[in-house]
Amino acid sequence: MPIESYRSLLVWQKSVDFVVLVYRLLGRFPKNEQYGLSSQMQRAAVSIPSNIAEGKERQSDRDFARFIAIALGSLAELETQLLIAQKLGYLDEFDWQEVTAQADEIGKMLRSLHKKLSFSN
Repeated sequence: MPIESYRSLLVWQKSVDFVVLVYRLLGRFPKNEQYGLSSQMQRAAVSIPSNIAEGKERQSDRDFARFIAIALGSLAELETQLLIAQKLGYLDEFDWQEVTAQADEIGKMLRSLHKKLSFSN
């Protein structure tokens, strides 16, 4: 049975929750990061579920796969920024473990979906 909406995709749901986590963590960053690293991280985080949604609404597996690839790129960008934040001391060990575990899970889901969509073409 085909998926009716991007909202029913578990990876989209988890990505939205991930954005909320990232924003919560960014709220603890120093104020001088508001327009630097924090801003870049917000854009990268929001890009993940946004690209999943946009790709799903394109109504072709080829386009959907392309947008999933973009979401994967945004996830990699965000993971890099999270590592920088951790090295700067903006994330404690608990937060680092939580955010990287969620990023890993979403990455696996996106790669699996991308592979499935690519094989259907």
